[in-house]
Amino acid sequence: GLVACNPGLRLLQGHRVVLRDDLPAIRGRVALLSGGGSGHEPAHAGWSRLGTHQGGILGFLLPVLHHSCCFYIHPAAGILLIVKNYTGDRLNFGMALERARAEGADVRMVVVGDDCAFATPGKAGRRGICGTVLIHKVLLGPFMGIWEIWGIWGGAESPKSPHLSPCSIPGSKPSFQLAEDEMELGLGIHGEAGVRRMKVLPADKAVETMLKHMTDPSNASHLSLTPGSSVVLVVNNLGGLSCLELGIVAGAAVRCLENRGIRIARALVGSFMTALEMAGVSLTLMLVDEELVRLIDAKTTAMAWPNIVTGPATTRREEVPAPAEAPRKLQDETGTGPGTARVQRVLQRVCSTLLDMQDRLNELDRGAGDGDCGHTHARAAQAIQAWMRSRPPPAAPSHLLSALADVLLEQMGGSSGVLYGLFLTAAAQSLRGRSDSPAWADAMDAGIEAMQRYGGAAPGDRTMLDSLFAAAQALHSLRSPSADPLQVLATAVQRAEAAAEATRHMEAGAGRASYIRSSRLEQPDPGAVAVAAVLGAVLEGLRDPMGTPQ
Repeated sequence: GLVACNPGLRLLQGHRVVLRDDLPAIRGRVALLSGGGSGHEPAHAGWSRLGTHQGGILGFLLPVLHHSCCFYIHPAAGILLIVKNYTGDRLNFGMALERARAEGADVRMVVVGDDCAFATPGKAGRRGICGTVLIHKVLLGPFMGIWEIWGIWGGAESPKSPHLSPCSIPGSKPSFQLAEDEMELGLGIHGEAGVRRMKVLPADKAVETMLKHMTDPSNASHLSLTPGSSVVLVVNNLGGLSCLELGIVAGAAVRCLENRGIRIARALVGSFMTALEMAGVSLTLMLVDEELVRLIDAKTTAMAWPNIVTGPATTRREEVPAPAEAPRKLQDETGTGPGTARVQRVLQRVCSTLLDMQDRLNELDRGAGDGDCGHTHARAAQAIQAWMRSRPPPAAPSHLLSALADVLLEQMGGSSGVLYGLFLTAAAQSLRGRSDSPAWADAMDAGIEAMQRYGGAAPGDRTMLDSLFAAAQALHSLRSPSADPLQVLATAVQRAEAAAEATRHMEAGAGRASYIRSSRLEQPDPGAVAVAAVLGAVLEGLRDPMGTPQ
């Protein structure tokens, strides 16, 4: 698959060896070869064409590596093997080296041991992990004195990594288990257990723990960093993290290093050395000078090397100023008196209702959406409560709805936040300069029309619009001079509740639920249920504790 999708790569016939396709042009130069077991993708085949890096070897090493070395005996000026410090890698590459030398090839080997998880490395030495990738890049040559690079490379330090789940070799069970609230530091890239198990920490604390360990002078494997040091940072996905999670860790690492006075010359974030599906991350630091930064920045056509920005990473860049808010010609932005008190009472009742039904809305949403409808409405309630604590809400209807629209658009999130924002904004426009009862019927219609125009749903599509539309039809009675507003609203609430219950039997025509088979939609639509509950809370809030109209 790698070769099929990348025209610059070729397979060595009969072997799991990936080679660059422009060999005739570079056969007089030193050949760099690396490899290892499968499961670490994009390592190692993904680094083919990384400067003079000519081949990557995957899977069982001994036979394919021997043939690959023989392939380079005559055309190459020499062969350098880049090997991770694991016993199996050293044995297989070492055997291939000896056999190739016996056939006349000039072959040498550099063993990379960059892991600093173990404070006191044993006889086997430090493991070779993601720092190996940086060695590939800086050895892209021509590199004078390359043959003097031998033994364990200590320039790149990759710390113990927090892992939330181990990997499992296909066909086998994971080598260990973690509880839901546990993380483990220092696991290896083959799923071997780490050096410390602990409770899950927030990203900032986990990153701080990792960096503290890898730079601790009492750790024999530490990397000595002082304020003013310049480093390359690699935030490596071990296989199972999302881009979002990786970005959170990267931001935490940059902040932590900057707070210690460390300059991050370059930051690389992505998948470099994975461990199948392991849900974890590793951090790598390499002390650099201008020459090493130049080699990191050098252009390459290796498919797995990121197109990094050639500039230092920092969280201290000056932010772009946000545009000033458009001036508002609003009056009565805040107020006091009976009107304001009534508004506060209604909004408090709405908020408490949404908070109380959070779990129920989430449960309804699990069958038709992503299970967060309750969380979304609870977030809206909390935002409104915080807004009311910061200032008295305006009593004028148009100003009130416009302000609520701003709060929900900024704080509620999801499609619901935008839909409520559209509804309230359009309704506020309709209410501008009006406070009579018929104005509320017109505002309801205007809000629904805006939701339909941009959301694409219609009554009968099993959405929140079903409850709103049913209530709006009842509110049309407000246009009668003899109408009792609270009685009309009570009727509207009853119809909204009935419409919400009726969505149980509807086929979804819009929203996420429209992608789900009707047979799985056994409960009412959560958005419709929420709307009916909001209208019911408004009605309750408009009555005083004795039940008399206000």
